[in-house]
Amino acid sequence: MDLSTIIGMGAAFGLMLMAILQGGPLTMFINIPSVLIVVGGTAGVAFVQYPARDLLDAVNVAKKTVLHKEASINDMIMQLMGFANKARKEGILALQSEMEKIDDEFLVKAMQMAVDGQEPDTLRGMLNTEIDYIQQRHEKGANIFISLGTISPAMGMVGTLIGLVQMLQTMDDPSKIGPAMAVALLTTFYGAVLANVMFLPMAGKLRLRSESEMLIKTLIIEGMQSILSGENPRIMEQKLHSFIAPKMRESTFNR
Repeated sequence: MDLSTIIGMGAAFGLMLMAILQGGPLTMFINIPSVLIVVGGTAGVAFVQYPARDLLDAVNVAKKTVLHKEASINDMIMQLMGFANKARKEGILALQSEMEKIDDEFLVKAMQMAVDGQEPDTLRGMLNTEIDYIQQRHEKGANIFISLGTISPAMGMVGTLIGLVQMLQTMDDPSKIGPAMAVALLTTFYGAVLANVMFLPMAGKLRLRSESEMLIKTLIIEGMQSILSGENPRIMEQKLHSFIAPKMRESTFNR
């Protein structure tokens, strides 16, 4: 569970709600035609721009902004060092018994390739190819949310124009000016909120999640290649420590 995302969105919506309630009832900011224009219009344009499958996949990707457990780089280094010591003492096939205890599918795949006797360069090449395609999928998900963050304010502007046209056509009837003006202003409000509080921050968070995940996967590749090459564990640890800041480094040889 990512508390920063929950706290951030909660604070943004909470402060807006407080500001709204200071000036009157919440119902003042609820307008069904405006919701239909912005939400319905944004969804419609998104389906024009992207295949339905990509949009459904983006919904699943969006869960990573909230339901995400950040992997510890230090923990991964410690785990890889444990595998290196085990392989050095008992042979590479000894890692087979460790695979059942691991939840990370990428690490399991790397270990299986090592156990199967793949050459270090072959392992690196195949896993780097997989990383490239994972990055492409992640980037597609982030780009969808950036597009939604662009579309929603545009639909808000469309709603504003609709409201202004309706208002200008009913200037002789003061009772109709208010509802038309509400549509004009609230569509812009809804579009701005969706873009700047939800879609664009989610795209930024997804990109950060992707960078963090790629770092862990690259670390796994370096570690497994070192294990396959029979590299000295101290040299391997120094190599893996280059992925993190000096103050975060923990050595297995100091325990």
